[in-house]
Amino acid sequence: MNLTTCLEYPLDVETILRKKKAIKRELETVKPVPALEKNIAILGGSTTSEIKNILELFLLNKGIKAHFYESEYNQYFQDAVFENEALVAFKPDIIYLHTSHINISRFPDINDSEQTVQSLLEQEKLKFKSIWEALERYECAVIQNNFDLPPDRSLGSLDFSEIQGKTYFVNQLNLFFADQARKNNDLYINDIHYLSASIGINNWFDRSLWYQAKYALSYSAIPELALNLSNIVNAILGQTKKCLVLDLDNTLWGGVIGDDGLHGITIGKETALGEAYVDFQRYVKELKQRGIILALCSKNDDEIAREGLGHQDNLLSSDDMTVIKANWEPKYQNIREIAEEINIHPDSLVFFDDNPAEREVVSSQIQEVTVPDIGADIVHYIDYLDKNGFFEVSQLTEDDRQRTAYYQKQKLRTEAKASFDNYQDFLHSLEMKAEIKCFEPLFLDRITQLINKTNQFNLTTKRYTLAEITAISESDQFVTFYGRLTDKFGDNGLIAITIGSISNKQCHIDLWLMSCRVLKRDMERAMLDTLVKKCRSLGLTEIIGYYYKSPKNSMVSDLFEQMGFQCIELSPNHSVWKLALENYKNLNTTIKVN
Repeated sequence: MNLTTCLEYPLDVETILRKKKAIKRELETVKPVPALEKNIAILGGSTTSEIKNILELFLLNKGIKAHFYESEYNQYFQDAVFENEALVAFKPDIIYLHTSHINISRFPDINDSEQTVQSLLEQEKLKFKSIWEALERYECAVIQNNFDLPPDRSLGSLDFSEIQGKTYFVNQLNLFFADQARKNNDLYINDIHYLSASIGINNWFDRSLWYQAKYALSYSAIPELALNLSNIVNAILGQTKKCLVLDLDNTLWGGVIGDDGLHGITIGKETALGEAYVDFQRYVKELKQRGIILALCSKNDDEIAREGLGHQDNLLSSDDMTVIKANWEPKYQNIREIAEEINIHPDSLVFFDDNPAEREVVSSQIQEVTVPDIGADIVHYIDYLDKNGFFEVSQLTEDDRQRTAYYQKQKLRTEAKASFDNYQDFLHSLEMKAEIKCFEPLFLDRITQLINKTNQFNLTTKRYTLAEITAISESDQFVTFYGRLTDKFGDNGLIAITIGSISNKQCHIDLWLMSCRVLKRDMERAMLDTLVKKCRSLGLTEIIGYYYKSPKNSMVSDLFEQMGFQCIELSPNHSVWKLALENYKNLNTTIKVN
């Protein structure tokens, strides 16, 4: 029996709570070398020990091994605001503040004036602002619960609208938390207001457990909380999925278009089943609009599949798909080709198909691809995507919104390349222009996102928080560059990053990465030329490069050699390279750099 399946939606809460040690052993066997190790501090306003235990399972399931610091009971304020040698020594990568309605200092009384209520609100706001400001010294991401609703309402339905109501008070604080998260890019909200509503307030809070053990949520709600938290952590670390690969028949619409014909498939508002498919397509369209790549993998004739996507009641069309594979080849083979055409690793794909046999074959042939066991009921399809957090997002950037357009333009470039016999002639024909500059505040969000999502062209695979990138950008001990690339087909966006630390007349390349969508376009040469020019202006004499082997970055294992570096240290899993600047000659001949 595979116990780890209980960690996926729909959660098997009983098994998770009853067999957590066995699940952990299985996870450590299946994933003995986690992709990431991170220090997570939990500062609790109530008991958190079981939350920590269950969170550990969900993180392991995502390839993250967490080391935990846990505050004493209800010491979240003291641990955050006052000097804390233990927390400083722990060096947290993420701090999670587990607070809830029971940590509100004082709710209004029925006789409190509006002025008093506003004063109480301001006091509560100041308390949490002081916590967040104090935590800035750790230069890490902070995850903060917003507030769940109390289980009782002495004012009944008036509790929502009257200023003395607890519901009104909680809603005002939650709006404040949302506003602060928009202003502070290192603050992330764990929306327990939504979680408690989704589970049901009566199932969320257990008075008996609160009185006996001081847990601010029921025992059965802990896995739901832990899953949501793990999704946020995964998103902060840039480990979420990038592409949704969809089947057609009985997935995007009801019926089999090859048998039933265009007018025989079920889609539209006329029937309950058809409306359910419309709603699923709406949700998928929303994913695409915020940067998730869509691809199609269907056993169908290409012409018939495209005809189906043209149905007047479809919300998704052929234009929404970056790649369409409609043929009679094995789906796992088509999915491999989709990953290659988009130029992303298979572990960035989620395959969504109603057919259990197809799901099983893809799972067995390409184990890196995520294949949720969605059943065959369209009513639950949205939940399988939404609740599992495959595409959880920690922030939205303009690059996210433009991602599909970037990949569609990439298809035009690929088609154009086919008309050239000489690759250099093709590169010159693109009329490429690059903007390569030091990190700027305007782009720090995108820079952080790209760092934490890029795996293939990434020499050291280091991860950074926004606070760390901000500090690096303001330090004279680092050389930083971002690269943007445009060509005759359009803008590729911000796609390259270099960070070098300065020491003893040397620049040590701590990070060098590039988006997969501009591979083999000579952007790496332009970035190195710019780095050399900057280093010379600072009086540096050498650049030291590092390569650390990861499961995904073998494509850059010989990059330094190609760039003219000399190997000075070599082992199976890493290498060190040196470039003397004295006789360096520019390598880029195809990109005009601004």
